[in-house]
Amino acid sequence: VQLVESGGGSVRAGGSLRLSCAAPGLTFAAYSLVWFRQVPGRAREAVSCYSSRDGTPYYSDFVKGRFTLTSDNAKAAVTLQMDNLQPEDAGIYTCAARYNLGSSTYSLVGEWDYWGQGTQVTVSS
Repeated sequence: VQLVESGGGSVRAGGSLRLSCAAPGLTFAAYSLVWFRQVPGRAREAVSCYSSRDGTPYYSDFVKGRFTLTSDNAKAAVTLQMDNLQPEDAGIYTCAARYNLGSSTYSLVGEWDYWGQGTQVTVSS
């Protein structure tokens, strides 16, 4: 399974970016996808997850109200719209996939089977 990420870049605080994670060839509707982010010296943390079990996006508290995750089954892709970005949002964002993972464990790195290459997000103050 190959996950192809796009988007990312550099913005000033308050700006927006959009990340996309495509999974060509995947039976997309049966897979849950998640965005993790990581900064040097800190553990990887889950940002947002699309659960295939209920078709619902889930968000970590630190991005609620600012980030929006949408899925497109036809394109086998999820898009993370990130608004009102702050310097603490900076890091390497990586998407991951797993067949039919529920929402209760999406924050656990070890639960995910397939990983993208990561894309850099930089936010200046």
